[in-house]
Amino acid sequence: MAMQLTASHTGCCSQLSRRPALRPQASLRLASFSGLRITSRLHSLGAAGAHSNPLQGLLQLAQNGSQWFAMRHRKKLAKLGRPADQRKHLLRALTTEILRHGKIKTTMVKAKAMRKHVDKMVVLAKEGGEHSRRQVQGFLYSKDLVTSLFAEVPDRYADRSSGFTRIIQEPRVRRGDSATMCLIEMV
Repeated sequence: MAMQLTASHTGCCSQLSRRPALRPQASLRLASFSGLRITSRLHSLGAAGAHSNPLQGLLQLAQNGSQWFAMRHRKKLAKLGRPADQRKHLLRALTTEILRHGKIKTTMVKAKAMRKHVDKMVVLAKEGGEHSRRQVQGFLYSKDLVTSLFAEVPDRYADRSSGFTRIIQEPRVRRGDSATMCLIEMV
């Protein structure tokens, strides 16, 4: 705020006092918040239609730089207490081991997170194309396992379209952290 020095004539000596400078009334407005508006980068993702982008209007940006987002409904992901790279490595390793051994003992949360990846590998093996084989080779850690998977799976799961794993809960929890243990096996 600009300050203006003025002389006040009280008494015998003149003193300088600080008073704020007066501004024209038209320029007085709140600069910290001037309302919400739809962010142009989110608006530019959709086509010209009104209902083309289901996320339109969820991300809003205030003029003061703050952002807010809509709630994360239906975006649940088992984080497994790890960063993304470690979580992906863990799920790849668990998927490789269940396909190699047929059944493994792990925690309930890891088994439920791994089930999706095991089903994906079996579906790709049932398709049997070269592209599917390369996708499975990129995910699993054993190339010999990929060969045996593509040889056995089409006959074994010909009548089944999904649900290739079974989770059986163990009666006791893990000692130390009381994690619910289970046995996950191929059907």
